[in-house]
This record gives sequence, C-alpha cells and structure tokens, in this order.
Amino acid sequence: MRKLLLLIFVFVSSLPVLAQGAPPQNKADAPYVMEYYYKVQWGHQQEFLDLFLKNHYPLLKKGVESGRMLSVKVVTPSNHMTEDARWDYRVTITFKNSTVATTDNPDEEKWKKDLWPDQEKYKHEEQRRFEILLAHWDLPVSDITPGK
Repeated sequence: MRKLLLLIFVFVSSLPVLAQGAPPQNKADAPYVMEYYYKVQWGHQQEFLDLFLKNHYPLLKKGVESGRMLSVKVVTPSNHMTEDARWDYRVTITFKNSTVATTDNPDEEKWKKDLWPDQEKYKHEEQRRFEILLAHWDLPVSDITPGK
C-alpha cells in the first residue's frame, strides 16, 4: 500500500513538470525562429567573434540571399550576468519555415567551397572557433504575443 501511495504521489507531483514547455510554433509554412547561444572562454570573446564573422556569418548571409532564411541577427548583452547564466553572443535566425530549419541545406558544402577556397585554413579556423567555446545551445522560440 505504501508503494502504491508513493507511486501515485510521484505521478501527481510530476504532472506540472510534464505540462511545462514552450508552445509549438505555428503552421508548417510559417516563419520559424531559432536562437543560437554561444558562451566563450574568458578573454577569447573578440577572437571568437572575429572568427564567427569571417567564417560563419557569410554562410548565414548566403542562406538569407537564397531565401532559406528570412533574417539573421547577431547580438551581445550590454550588461554582465552571473557566470551560470552568462552567454556572450546570440544569433537569431528566422527561417522560411520549420522544414527548412530542421533539414540540411543541400547547397551548404558548395557555398563553403565558393566562399573559402582555402578549405584547410577554413577548417583550421572553424576548429579554433569551437576550441574556445565553452557552451553552445539552440533554442526554437515561439511568438506568443496576444493579437489585437
């Protein structure tokens, strides 16, 4: 009996946790927004940003030019945060739709070769960019602003 009561208590107490979370994004053909967060080793923020702008941002701009993405925005916090909550850069990408956001771009490898003919240097610099990265996470976001 005691085990049954414990099992019921655990189940009931976990219901609020299961119900939490972001609501799904809208229609399949609607724009789809993802935020990408980067936390960099102290003292390497500028190096990371330089490498990001040189070796990744042009690829993102190609995504916008192609129509796969509607916009790309790069921001950094104006004030400091606690270390456990700290992030250094956030890249917000609005994709054309959820399918484009969640599938590989068939043109990406060609774009990389076109943008960076010296592939060895490109790969070395991208490796360095990730070596100085402490954490990176992706977060799909939904606009839940009430309508008029």
